[in-house]
Order: sequence, then C-alpha cells, then structure tokens
Amino acid sequence: MTEQPQPFRDPQLPFAERVDDLLRRLTPDERVAMLHQFAPAVDRLGLAAFRTGQEALHGVAWMGRATVFPQAVGLGATWNDDLVRRIGEAVGDEVRTKRAHDDRVGLNVWAPTVNLLRHPLWGRGEEGYSEDAGLTSAIAVAYTRGLRGDHPHYWRTAPVLKHWLAHNNETDRDTSSSSVRPRVLHEYDLRAFRDAVRAGAVAGVMPAYNLVNGRPNHVSPLLSRHLRSWTEQPLVVCSDAGAPSNLVDSEHYFDTHEEATAAALRAGVDSFTDHGQDSSVMTGRIQDALKRGLLDENDIDTAVRRLLHMRFALGEFDPGLDPYADTEALDTEAHRALALEAAEQAVVLLKNDGLLPLDPDAGRTVAVVGLLADACKLDWYSGTLIHRSTPLDGLRERFGADRVIHAEGADLVRVKCADGWLHIPEADPAGDAARGAEGALDPALLAGRTDLPPLTCSDTPSELALVDWGGGVITLREPDGRYLSVAEDGYVRASADEPGGWIVQETFRWEAVEGHAGGHRLLHIGTGGYVSVAADGVKVAAPDEENSAAAPGTVFETEVTERGEDAVARAAAAADTVIVVVGNDPHINGRETEDRATLDLPAQQERLWRAAHAANPRTVLAVTSAYPYALADAAATLPALLWTAHGGQAAGTALTRVLAGDVSPAGRLPQTWYASDAELPGLLDYDIIGSRQTYLYYDGTPLYPFGHGLTYSDFAYSDLTAAREGDLLQVSLNVTNTGTVASDEVAQLYVRAVAPSVPRPLRQLAGHRRLHLAPGATERVAFTVPVEELGHWDVAHGRWTVEPGAYELQAGASSTDIRTVTVVTLDGEPAGPRPVLVRGLEAADYDEQLGTEIVDRAKTDGDAVTATAEANELLYRRCDFGAGTNGVEVLASGEGAVLITVDGSTVTVPVPATDGPYDHRTFHAGLTASGVDDLRVALRGTVRLARLGFTGAGA
Repeated sequence: MTEQPQPFRDPQLPFAERVDDLLRRLTPDERVAMLHQFAPAVDRLGLAAFRTGQEALHGVAWMGRATVFPQAVGLGATWNDDLVRRIGEAVGDEVRTKRAHDDRVGLNVWAPTVNLLRHPLWGRGEEGYSEDAGLTSAIAVAYTRGLRGDHPHYWRTAPVLKHWLAHNNETDRDTSSSSVRPRVLHEYDLRAFRDAVRAGAVAGVMPAYNLVNGRPNHVSPLLSRHLRSWTEQPLVVCSDAGAPSNLVDSEHYFDTHEEATAAALRAGVDSFTDHGQDSSVMTGRIQDALKRGLLDENDIDTAVRRLLHMRFALGEFDPGLDPYADTEALDTEAHRALALEAAEQAVVLLKNDGLLPLDPDAGRTVAVVGLLADACKLDWYSGTLIHRSTPLDGLRERFGADRVIHAEGADLVRVKCADGWLHIPEADPAGDAARGAEGALDPALLAGRTDLPPLTCSDTPSELALVDWGGGVITLREPDGRYLSVAEDGYVRASADEPGGWIVQETFRWEAVEGHAGGHRLLHIGTGGYVSVAADGVKVAAPDEENSAAAPGTVFETEVTERGEDAVARAAAAADTVIVVVGNDPHINGRETEDRATLDLPAQQERLWRAAHAANPRTVLAVTSAYPYALADAAATLPALLWTAHGGQAAGTALTRVLAGDVSPAGRLPQTWYASDAELPGLLDYDIIGSRQTYLYYDGTPLYPFGHGLTYSDFAYSDLTAAREGDLLQVSLNVTNTGTVASDEVAQLYVRAVAPSVPRPLRQLAGHRRLHLAPGATERVAFTVPVEELGHWDVAHGRWTVEPGAYELQAGASSTDIRTVTVVTLDGEPAGPRPVLVRGLEAADYDEQLGTEIVDRAKTDGDAVTATAEANELLYRRCDFGAGTNGVEVLASGEGAVLITVDGSTVTVPVPATDGPYDHRTFHAGLTASGVDDLRVALRGTVRLARLGFTGAGA
C-alpha cells in the first residue's frame, strides 16, 4: 500500500488548500515564528528557513557581483515599459541564479519603489520612477511582471512595492506626518500602488516609516480598505526595518511594544523586519500580546496564511515543477547587452544647438573633464560591479585614446599642521578587495579596512585630491587612489575605493578656528569627531575625548598646488570639443536618511563648466545625477546639455554612443526640472493641489518640463482621433520621422478637463509609447484610455466621479510640447453641490485650506483637522443648506473654539477641554443658512475638528 503524501505536498491541490493543510500542522509557536523576517526551519515537517526581503531595485543588491542596471529614476527616464519588463526578467533570473548558490539570497524581492517624485529635494528620489502616478504605475507594472514571470502558478520572484504611503522626505522620516487630503490620496498617492497591484504581479507592499494624517503607516487602515481591495490575491505586508519598534521608541504612538505589535498585525502587517536576524524580540512581543488578549490565533493565522501562500507560489514545495528552479543566468551576454541598452535609453538630451552628435571619424580631439568624467558611481541599492564603464573609458574606446584628453578638476592640496604634513604611508597592495564584494545581508555592518597603515604627520607631504560636494561636505583621496576613511578603530587611512556605507566614513568638513588665520579643524562627519594627529597616527578623537581641552582636534592649514578649474581650462583649450561631466555621488548630500538642501550644482562643479566654456565655447555639459539640478545659467550659456541617472555598469559606453551619434538620444525627463529653489514648496507639503506641485499643477515656467527630451531627428504628429467605446476612449495618431536620422521617439498623450468645477491638473499623462522610426517612416500609435481616468475624487459626495463636459486630448513630445489636440465631450449629470444636510461635512473634505494639517481622529481609523498657525481656514465650497438650517453639531476634541462662517455671518462654537486628542465630543450651536453657499471654518487653540453636522430648519 503506497503512503499518500501530506496534502500540502500534493501539487495537484490548489495552493489555498495546501496552505490550510500546512497551517493546521504547525504548532502555535511555529506559526508565531513565521512572522519574523527570518523565519526558522521546521524540521519535523521538512520546511526550510525562509527570509522576506532581497533588495533588487535595479539589479541584485547587497549580495555581491551582479549585473548593475541604471538607477530606478533612469529606468523611469526611458519611458519604455517593454525594456523595463525585460530588465525585471533579467534581475529575477539573477536572483534565482544567486539563490541556487547562496541560500542567504531571498526570493521575496523588495522592489520596486513606487513613491512619487513629488519633490526634487527628496533624498531618495533616485529610487523612484517619476513624479507622475501613471508613468510610475506603468514602469512598476513592467518591472514587477518581469520579476514575477509569466507562469500561471509559480513566480520567478515575489515583488514587494515600497513604501506605502505618501513618503517623500528623509528629514524626521520616522516621526513626521504627511498631511494628505482625500483628493491627493485618491488621485495621486494611491494610484501609484493601485495599478501595479491590479496587474497581478505584486506579492505585497512595505509600509513606509512616516505617518500619514497623524497615524503611522504600519497601523494604517488603508492597508485593508484600499490595498487588499484591489486584488483577491493574498498580499504580504512586510514591515520596514525597525519600524515596528519605532511605533513606541521614536513615534511614541503606543505605550508598549505589545500594543504596537498587535496593532500592526491587526492592521495588516504580516512580516516583521526588526532586530536583524534575532527573531526572539519580535516573536516574544507577539506571544505577550496573545497572553494579554491584544491578539488571538485568528490574527496570527491570517498573516501566516499569506506568507505561506507566497512560499508556495515561489515553488518551495514543488521544486520539480518550479520552472525557475534551475535558472543559471548571471552576467550573461544578453544581460550585458540589456544593461547597455537601458543606459542608452535613459540618456536625456536637454539642449542641442547643433554641436551634437560628434563625429568620431573627423580626427578631432575631445576633452572629457569633471569630477565624474572617470567615475562609475553606485548607490546604496546597487550590486557589486562585474563590469565598469566610465565616460573616459567610453570616449577613449570610441574616439581613440590618443584623441581624448582628461582632467578631473579636483583641487590638489597638501595639508600641514604644527608637526609637519599629512602623509600617506606606502601600503601593500596585496589582498585588495572591494567593500561588499562578497555580499552581506546587512551592508550597514560592513566595516572599514584596518589592514592599512594610518596617515601620519611627517616632513614629506602627500598630495590629496579635494572635492567639495556642496554644503561644505568634502572628500579627500590620493589623486589616483583611495579615499581617506575612518574605520572602527578611529584611525584615518587611505583605504576606501569609493564613499559608501550606511554611515559614510569618507566625508569631512573644514571648520574655521578662531585666532588661527587660515587654520581649520577637520570634522569627520560620520562620527562627529575631529581629526587629530597623534604619535601613532592620524585619528578621529573619540567622543569622550571631545570634551577634553587636551584633544580639541588638530589645527590644519591647506596649501593648494593646483586648482581644479585651471587643469580643466588647460584640457579644454587643447581640445576641439569639451565634455564636462558633473553630478553627484549617490552616497553624499542626498540619499536614504538625508534630503538635499538645494537644487544648485555644487560651486566647485559650477566653476569647472564655466572654466571649460571660457577656454572653449564648444562645451557640452553631461549631468550624471540621481536628481534634477537648477542649471539656468548653464542652459542659457552652453550649446548642449544632457542628463542621465547613474547608468550602472554600461554608463560610460552608453553616454559615448549618444555623444558620437551611434544612437539617437530619446530619454525623457520623468520629473520637472525647476529653475531655482524659489519655485519649490516646502519639503513636507504633500498637498500637490493646494501648493501647485509637479507638472500637474505647477503654473510657473520650469527649466525643463516633465516629459522633455530631444533627439537627433525631427518628428511630426498628425491625424489625432478619439472615440468613446463604452467605458473606454480609443485614441490614435500618426507619428512621422521627418528628419534624416533613425531614432526613437516618445509619443505622449495628455488629457485636460476644459471647464472643471474644481481645480484639475493643467494636463495629465494618459498614455505614452516609445517607438523607433527610420527617416520618413510613419507609425499609427494607438492608446486606450479608460474613461474613469478622466475623473477625480469628489469630496462633496465622497466618491470617484467623471464630470460631464469637454476634455482635451493632447499629443506631443513633452508636457509642454503639444503638437496636436482633439476634444471629446462626455455626457452625464453634474455632481451638484455638497448635500450637507444629508452627509454633513467631514473636516478633511475641504476644498482649500490655510494653516492646518490633517491628523488622526482615533488610533485605528478616521481623520480630523487641527491648526498649525493662528491664521488658518478651511473652505468648503457650494454647500447646499436646502430650505434652511437652524443648528450645527461640531464633533471635536482638544480645547478652544470652532468659528463657522456662512454668508458673512460667523458662529463661534466653544470647545471645552476634552480628555485628550482622541476624546471627540459633540458641541451644538445655532446656525442659520439656506440655499447654496460657501462655508468657512477657523480653528482656535488645540481643537481637532472631526466633522460638522447640520439640522434643518424644520427639524
């Protein structure tokens, strides 16, 4: 008699039945153990250990050598869904390949990031795709479909979207609250997640560190109300690292960790990423919450069921049937070609007065200068490079090394103190290895090298290359070698190949010393200590030494042996054309944990392009950066400008191929480039409607608009048609290459409500298509636009609505380069005024506001509004009071007053002190109003207004 397999091992059964069978076999303790990121093995059932979380934003990260594709914002700049899907497939295959050889590699990948690039000073802008929700969704759908694979049952990898929700600031990121009005929530922030989830290629999401409307994302009711309503698939919610503890430790939202953990689990968090690989802390909190009655077994089972379903989909229990189990595809020729294709398609030509392309066969000399001319920068979420291409590498290969001149443009300095000159001792080159080359589950724990001798002070000076990355943040390194870095023992060594690490150890700042003309102390930013010269070497003073008068830090003086701009000017004068490569280091002045302070290009790099142009007017500015810059002077002065995100392993080759005309550039900006900091709203202002943010609402003149990008050819747009077919608009147009060069073009379709009843976008992207056309060729490009996408969230009635009326469909090459327009008219009944007698007024459902923010009505659900300034106002337009009202009910907490104004008459409703911010009580007052009128509310004191209700005159 043949022994029957356990049902959960039977591949003929549906996943849901197998999950239920396995769940029944697990003990309560085993179930709880599965809720940590690092779930242990269950040997008695043959279950392996499992981890959630493998970074894979633009390649396999943190696990050693892998194909490195352009940064996510660069993938967004390609505007090419098919390309990004193929990249997702390649990354998924490399995850699978590395997993087969290293069980530390997880198949639950934490990618992509779909936070919208609302504000260009956000430090993590490099991780997102676009400021537009539609473009972000399209790129995210493509990437996740590639990561997931196309098998109907088994997944190549299980992608998790980051970071739910409204997360665009690193400043106070675990304690700040994003005030998100309902319209922005529904029309902007939710949409970025919604379409990717509906596409069926997403395994889950990761909540963000921040709060939304006063409530931490890890206990948000929106996880169940919206996220899990978009699909019947069991979605796994993985906490961000340390965020469960933040609920108590930094946010002080709960009194105990047991309450916090229970609240997160009941809100929908399934996997807790906290305390590294030590699961005992979190599982202990869950066990204690069970004992206290804060959780029950059903709460545990619900989360475990979702986690098990993901593991079944990844083929863990069916290795013989898993089509991805035997994948071997790391650094293949196809992946290398794909990395080059992606880097080429990410290049955006911002301006070209005819200088580009350059002819490699003309025998002319090219100078490539600038701080990034010979750099191939990685970011926090990059893998380790197998191949490396810098602009200098690419130009030498394409134009010939004898016709390429290079000057970096760093200032060359010697640093002295009372005891002599800073000196880098000779080091044994044997045993060199890139930091993180073998991978690490937590690269933040990678330590600096201590096998090299520390700097000394001697009679022999060492020349150092000094770069000021802006804001006084500098790096120092050997001119052709390593950066000065500080290891755990506190000594300063020339030991780092590049700046990097969770806490960067390669950045410093000069601080003037009173009474020492020209003297400065050198502050090490990573430790906050000053650099001191000691008998056994140069080191950073330990924290306990900082308060000692004996160790205030050595006073240094700097001698400049060559200014960077002088070297650049010499190279520029000796060449026919100059390529100035400027930009950022992704680990400095703008990254995870650190927002940018300004849009300005660092002054040192500004001097470099000016010096190059003064010496040679044939100067091209190539910006390689993770974010936009304000380049108004450069745009007005230079004949050609390009931008690309850090392009991964093939960056230099790709840039060169564009410069040489081997490929026509056709990337498009995925976010607005503003002309100056003065054009920006506050970093923490999430109301894109009220503060007129992004191309959707910004009514100023940008430096370069959303969707902008030039090619080496010309294109004509014609014969735009649109017809409604049920709930869809079928739109098509002709795009013709009227130039002499084969090139890609990105056709963009926008929609605009002609006469909206509420503020609507100036135009909104409704479709895009990247296509390749030979000279003279024409292609008919078709778009299908759901009529629903023409709508908005109607706060007056609490629903999504598509207003009747005229809508322009605009087609062109950017959001401001519109070539052809047609109009469709939608029938229907207008929504009408606010039915306040029936629905009342939710405080957060305002049309306009001044000096207020949305906060949490209760810890579990609901919104309220409170004042942030003495001069404040909430405006509710077109309130229908019918035949008349005789009273108002105010639901509020706190202490102060609510002032309600209708038709010029103001009623003051006192709010006596309630028992805390969540103790909302109802207060009554007389209020006479009739017909349709605007209503205004002002708040006094600490009042938190939840809603207003009205009683009819006849009641």
